[in-house]
Amino acid sequence: MSRTITILGSTGSIGTSTLDVVASHPDQYRVAAIAAGNNLDVLLKQIEQFRPELVSVATEEGARAVQDRFGSSVEVMVGQEGLVAVATHEAADLVLTAVVGAVGLLPTLEALKKGKHIALANKETLVAAGHLVTALAKEKGCDLLPVDSEHSAIFQCLNGERLTDVERIIVTASGGPFRDKTRDEMAQVTVKDALNHPNWAMGAKITIDSATLMNKGLEVIEAHWLFDMPYDKIDVIVHPESIVHSLVEFADGSMMAQMGAPDMRVPIQYALTHPTRLPGSYKRLNLLEANSLHFRAPDLDRFPCLRYAYDAGRIGGSMPAVLNAANEVANGMFREERISFLDIERVNAAVMERHDVLTNPGLDDILSADAWARIAAREVAQKL
Repeated sequence: MSRTITILGSTGSIGTSTLDVVASHPDQYRVAAIAAGNNLDVLLKQIEQFRPELVSVATEEGARAVQDRFGSSVEVMVGQEGLVAVATHEAADLVLTAVVGAVGLLPTLEALKKGKHIALANKETLVAAGHLVTALAKEKGCDLLPVDSEHSAIFQCLNGERLTDVERIIVTASGGPFRDKTRDEMAQVTVKDALNHPNWAMGAKITIDSATLMNKGLEVIEAHWLFDMPYDKIDVIVHPESIVHSLVEFADGSMMAQMGAPDMRVPIQYALTHPTRLPGSYKRLNLLEANSLHFRAPDLDRFPCLRYAYDAGRIGGSMPAVLNAANEVANGMFREERISFLDIERVNAAVMERHDVLTNPGLDDILSADAWARIAAREVAQKL
């Protein structure tokens, strides 16, 4: 089955891995449109190789660089309007959303309105507005295909199973670069330390979220919406080897796990090919080399961001969007060396404490809550 796809976030870690998958199966995929940020060197090479009809970039300067290189052979758009245009491109039947942050929400909703299936690598979309996204996908008969390795694992374990038979979902976490550090040690870590993930090659924002375990918290909220599972049935377990990508336990006591080498191209390819599978030339898991696997409970005292995410999910309404927005700001300020690593959690907690929750928020409510939380996060950070 051949597919025509568009990619939001083509120059990031997931976007480049997706295009690696496409290049490995050129007879299976056509790339109709791509959207990128400011990495023009990579974007220009992608346009040269995959020849999309439409390209969206972050700035007018970037748009001029693309037009200077490719002229009228490619249509170029800018900013949010461009993201939506890529997401709703007429030729595409599948949109892979790999932009980072809540910026992915509006393009995803517009793509669903046009009946596009979604391969979702932008967890913030479901965190901020899971009730709106899942309802629209159901209304339009569109698939929400998970790309994150953990959610892809759960999706595969649930294949052919009844949700009523599920006892719990277990989301695995590597534990990040600081999984064995004390609070005193984490108070002194640098941005470079936090970006040194032991297992995965990811973008900067996600890597910092992995270090605080906020990434795992966001994945818990995402799993709630993807699999219609209450939070009391979603557990997190630290698995340093990142070989078991997640597990599902059933009512009869049996447990199913999906395993593989830590390579994002594998879950990406599964999302693009579902319900079939194509051969993959990626590194295979060798259990003899793996030797042993380790598991332990997450320490919520050392990593409270995971607890905040559970709290936000259970509170519901506008709170998950507020936590997500505050975390985006705090994460960015840490990467800019304006606050310390442990200040990230302090900002998140303070903004959640300040927020008056809106129940059953509409899109405008979500966007307003997001904007409010970003302002509040900067105010809190300035006082730390």
